[in-house]
Amino acid sequence: MASPSTGTEDPSPEELRRAAAVFALLASPVRLHVLWLLAQGEHHVTSLAERVGQSLPAVSQHLTKLRLAGLVDARRAGRHTVYLATDPAVGAVVERVLGHLAEDRAAVRPAARAR
Repeated sequence: MASPSTGTEDPSPEELRRAAAVFALLASPVRLHVLWLLAQGEHHVTSLAERVGQSLPAVSQHLTKLRLAGLVDARRAGRHTVYLATDPAVGAVVERVLGHLAEDRAAVRPAARAR
């Protein structure tokens, strides 16, 4: 069925289910941080672990889940594995949400000071 506001087709139930699964996966602050970092550029697991403040095994588990969802890819670089975001649009969504929250936080601060 076409949406009255845009004239485009509604997403299929399968598309909605898959999108919900991605959003559920991103409900983890660590995975969200990892995806944000990978949207900025390639990283190896050690640098990701340092940046997100987690152990190497924990970050590896998060990367595995992100890879299985198709959000992250990996390539060999010598003896190391380098991780990267597979789709810049997903990173852009994360950045947009974080930017929106930062704008909301900035708008609340002046109002809180006025009290």
